[in-house]
Amino acid sequence: MVAGRRDGTRRDLDARALFAFIGADPRTGWLDGVLALDRSGFILTGRDAPGPGGQDIGRLPLETTVPGVFAAGDVRSGSIKRVASAVGEGSMAVRLVHDHLARRLA
Repeated sequence: MVAGRRDGTRRDLDARALFAFIGADPRTGWLDGVLALDRSGFILTGRDAPGPGGQDIGRLPLETTVPGVFAAGDVRSGSIKRVASAVGEGSMAVRLVHDHLARRLA
């Protein structure tokens, strides 16, 4: 069954396959003032994440404005917004956490 967004009309729809797209709202309002967000509310990471005074401070690729905090997947500004990309970024984030810790211990 599908429902129309405008009028709520419901009807059955025959389909062999279905692609579900839930939405593209980042739901990051609770992070405002904690992490830097773009105009649409997506988390800024890497070179896009501003340092003090707007300078580039050499953040790791998925690192947010809080050192050691990483964002991956659809919530990240500039992400591809696809499941496979999000999974890959999640794997990258694990490695980047290790890199971050190695920097701190050096």
